[in-house]
Amino acid sequence: MARPRREVADSGLAFLDVVSCGFGAIILLLIITKTVAPQDTTASAEGLRGDAQILQNAVLEAQAARERLAAERDALERTVAERRAQLAAQEAAQAALREKSQRAVETLAEAEERGRALAEAKQSLSETLQRLLGQNYRARNDLVGGIPADSEYIIFIIDTSGSMFNYAWDMMTRKLLETLEVYPEVKGIQVMNDMGEYMFSSYAGQWIPDTPGRRAIITDRLRSWSPFSNSSPVEGITRAINTFWAPDRKISLYVFGDEFTGPSIEAVIDTVDRINRADASGQRRVRIHGVGFPVQFAAPPQYQNTGERFASLMRELARRNGGTFVGLERFR
Repeated sequence: MARPRREVADSGLAFLDVVSCGFGAIILLLIITKTVAPQDTTASAEGLRGDAQILQNAVLEAQAARERLAAERDALERTVAERRAQLAAQEAAQAALREKSQRAVETLAEAEERGRALAEAKQSLSETLQRLLGQNYRARNDLVGGIPADSEYIIFIIDTSGSMFNYAWDMMTRKLLETLEVYPEVKGIQVMNDMGEYMFSSYAGQWIPDTPGRRAIITDRLRSWSPFSNSSPVEGITRAINTFWAPDRKISLYVFGDEFTGPSIEAVIDTVDRINRADASGQRRVRIHGVGFPVQFAAPPQYQNTGERFASLMRELARRNGGTFVGLERFR
């Protein structure tokens, strides 16, 4: 009987052991669930939120970079368009310039052709007139204001005395310019005073080139040019002939003055005849023209003698040497 009671007691202890183990397991599960599981979930959520923020920031930065690149691209496109417009404008301007230059070349060629045609027409007209008028045409064509204008070189010999410079200089300058207008173009010009002194020492013994600029310089120099003069043109005439005459040159001398104070008119005429001798055909080396200014004739009669002597001298020199003497009656 005692053996059955021991079996019941063993079975009860085993059951209690099982129950105890079960409760212990449940308690462990509860502890794990409340402590470990919630802590791991919170950390995971915070990590996910951080990753999401990083990704959002990266997206925003990428969008900003794209916007910057788009703005730079637009600026570059505008610059390219502006440069293309500038290049097109430059090409158009160059094309217009080329066209204008071509038109100018064509116009110049047309003008040169018209000039040649006019020159040929003038030559033909001159030949026709010569045939119609004979030898008289040449004489008429070479006379301007009664003075032959057929020379290729001209020399002005000017009385630079005080009476001329103070009372006739403006009129003398006008007459010199009028004389130059008779000769639109010559091969050489020279200016000296009645003593044979050159206006431009740098051109002493040489011809001054005939250009509009040189003519203007001569006119400008006349305003203040007044070297010493003895009111006798013989020195200037002899120097001009001895220095500049040559067989192949057609030269005219223009003597401007108001009086002659030398001792003898005949001595001057003889001297000039000896220097300006004639060739076999009777042609003198140079023509000699004279222009007399009425300075002395504005003075009392007793002082007019030197003016009359200049007129007598130059009239005879012009007659003997193929020129013309013009005595001005009044200042104008």
